[in-house]
Amino acid sequence: MKASKIVYKPVGLALGAVSGMIAGAVFKQTWKLLAHDKDAPDATDEGRSWGEVILAATVQGAIFAAVKAIVDRSGAATTRSLTGNWPG
Repeated sequence: MKASKIVYKPVGLALGAVSGMIAGAVFKQTWKLLAHDKDAPDATDEGRSWGEVILAATVQGAIFAAVKAIVDRSGAATTRSLTGNWPG
């Protein structure tokens, strides 16, 4: 295993945690704009419709995936600019 990949492991874990926090905040704001409701429904919210629950889950998943990709790619690019090696 390349040294840059080993060194990047803890950085990648930290970036993962940060991306989760960012994605949660982005989703919360997005849901407020889309649904004009401050809280997104959970799958077990009895008073919410199937469509609303599925829409919230879909939007949340898309946001989490996009933010994770942006943060991971930025971290890898930064690592390459600092070390000269791509961590993947």
